[in-house]
Amino acid sequence: MNATRPASRKLIVISAPSGAGKTTLCSRLLRDFAELTLSISTTTRAPRGEEKHGVAYFFVSRQEFEQGIQAGEFAEWALVHGNYYGTSRKTLEDSFRAGRAVLLDIDVQGAASLRQAFPAETCTIFISPPDLETLETRLRARGTDSEESIARRMANSRQEMAEASRFDTVIVNDELEKAYAALQSRVAKALGRDPGGRT
Repeated sequence: MNATRPASRKLIVISAPSGAGKTTLCSRLLRDFAELTLSISTTTRAPRGEEKHGVAYFFVSRQEFEQGIQAGEFAEWALVHGNYYGTSRKTLEDSFRAGRAVLLDIDVQGAASLRQAFPAETCTIFISPPDLETLETRLRARGTDSEESIARRMANSRQEMAEASRFDTVIVNDELEKAYAALQSRVAKALGRDPGGRT
């Protein structure tokens, strides 16, 4: 499944609660679908650790971002915990012109906005944990979140899971290999392939 071929104008939008395994699944999609390129979001938050401009995010000032909103430069955007995040229309169009389909790892609000902006091109997929108890167990097992952070993430997860029915496809990540097989098949279909990788 590694051969590059011309891709249609397609946005593969993946949303999931924190801890549902979305990052791992998206990384495997990028490995197996050479025509997919990962969209890099624009944000007003400061870089963290080793994050680099144009790799992790496009880092801009609040003024620049708000000017972009007024100019209609974002296909979707949101204000989250005091910082703006958004997807540039130019980034998407540049990928389309290059014959690449775009993989977007964004929240449910962004997914809804992209469906509105690009209704014919957007395929939305929601990655769900088996249940909220399993999700909380996974978050605690990471050992990186405070109790306050876990409580906030769980509250957000309940809201996100309530929106799952709005997505084209819902995949339950109960067992990683099974979930990835379902995701791989759905993305292949969206890109005009069969699961064996043929057009």
